[in-house]
Amino acid sequence: MTQDWRRDAAIYQIYPRSFQDSNGDGIGDLQGIRERLPYVASLGVDAIWISPFVRSPMKDFGYDVEDYCAIEPMFGDLTVFDALLADAHELGLKVLMDQVWNHTSDQHPWFRESRENRDNPKADWYVWQDPALDGGPPNNWRATFGGSAWQFDDIRRQYYLHNFLDSQPDLNWYNPQVRQAILQVGRFWLDRGVDGFRLDVINFLAYDRSLADNPERPPDVPRPAGAGHTDPYFERINRGTVCRPETLEMLGDIRQMADDYPGTVLLGEISSAEDSLADAADYVRDGRLHLAYNASLISDEPFTAIGLHNLLTRTLELFPHHQLCWTFGTHDFPRLKGRWIRSSQHEAILEQRLDVLLISLLVGLPGACCIYQGDELGLTQAQLTFEDLRDPYGIANWPNLHGRDGCRTPMPWQATLPHGGFSQARSSWLPMPAEHLPLAVDRQQGEAGSLLNTYRRMLLWRRHMPALRGGETKLFSPQGNVLIFERGDGENRILCIYNFAPEPATLDLSTLPDANSCYKLCEEVSPEARLNAQALQLPAFGVSFLFA
Repeated sequence: MTQDWRRDAAIYQIYPRSFQDSNGDGIGDLQGIRERLPYVASLGVDAIWISPFVRSPMKDFGYDVEDYCAIEPMFGDLTVFDALLADAHELGLKVLMDQVWNHTSDQHPWFRESRENRDNPKADWYVWQDPALDGGPPNNWRATFGGSAWQFDDIRRQYYLHNFLDSQPDLNWYNPQVRQAILQVGRFWLDRGVDGFRLDVINFLAYDRSLADNPERPPDVPRPAGAGHTDPYFERINRGTVCRPETLEMLGDIRQMADDYPGTVLLGEISSAEDSLADAADYVRDGRLHLAYNASLISDEPFTAIGLHNLLTRTLELFPHHQLCWTFGTHDFPRLKGRWIRSSQHEAILEQRLDVLLISLLVGLPGACCIYQGDELGLTQAQLTFEDLRDPYGIANWPNLHGRDGCRTPMPWQATLPHGGFSQARSSWLPMPAEHLPLAVDRQQGEAGSLLNTYRRMLLWRRHMPALRGGETKLFSPQGNVLIFERGDGENRILCIYNFAPEPATLDLSTLPDANSCYKLCEEVSPEARLNAQALQLPAFGVSFLFA
């Protein structure tokens, strides 16, 4: 059993704009999060990750930072944050802040000074380049949100790099002064008592200083995991800005800062990588970050036993110390049920079983896991009109891509209240989908078999199972569409078995390597499952955990 909470943490992601509005302006805030902390603690998670709430013009809803060390007034102030932090710790919850260190807002004082001229003290704090010979951008690099990654500035008469919105200029991480300034930001929050950081697009820090063009994607080279099929950003292989080897060298100072605060966690987002698993492994190797997450479980296709077996095989090779944080989605991806379950067109009872299978998979996998707010309720992807959209990415790419608003709609707390109890305002920043109201917390709270209470039961069970909190993982060959692996060591071993087929399956346990005659059910996940001698009968999308 691991003694390091970071290696097997269950982390709950909160998108503050959509969690709970406490002051009636239609936007969630820190006081709202504070009021709902007992609910989060009841889930059995170890930590919360709160998406950005620092000072921002909100062009990208907080991921465009104007002041790293001040709270955006619409969310509250430092007094409220300190109270939230104290309450979370009292409830046994760690608190992770989202830190956006790749870029700032163009309203940040650093950028305002940098753009004044070419020889001021911060002139080299951002990535500036002269125009190409034809007066255009320096190369063909694209921004993830569409268009060129370069924006011409009329004041400096140069282009600046922006991997996201043109209002989000990239910091120049090759400049040691920039690195020191960012470390001061980290220490400011760690000194206040936060328990770590989720590091936004941490694999974008460096860029290719030769400025070579990005090559077009060959027809036989698939798009990265999680990449949209029609997203023009992935028409090229973005080697000039994504997962540069220089970025790995820049992580040492960040890790040293974290090590000065024992128990602190660094969770890195590895975004848009060509090989999401291999690249994520680089970021946790050799004492860099503690954990990394990527899009390896964020798929538009139904999971299969053989597909997951192959994924786990690679994961165990690349992450021998279980430093991968598994997730089915975040605020950046369509909700899981919008990607898979809706497209599967299974009848309602099978969808319910599939919901249970997925949380059972998340708690059984080796490593940490992250749960996005509302997934524990089974929320579907909201289908919004163009007029409802607020996400600049969705607005710019409509109708080919619908953006991220569909997974950011407000949390439904009480089914019969306006806006589902999220807000008392006349209107909220995004609408409450009518189909989410029957899934509200108050509707599921008292139902023993609800998905919400299944999440609670599974997460709390995981917390008290030594075999699932460290130890080895042994993979067995799939039987049909049944995934099988074993967790734990010595006498603390659990066999994790998942039927990914929409029909029943029977598993012959005697065919497993090192099979014994003493298997017994240790958690009733699928009540219809039957264990008779060496035969395990699983219903469609059934799950069993057996003491081995």
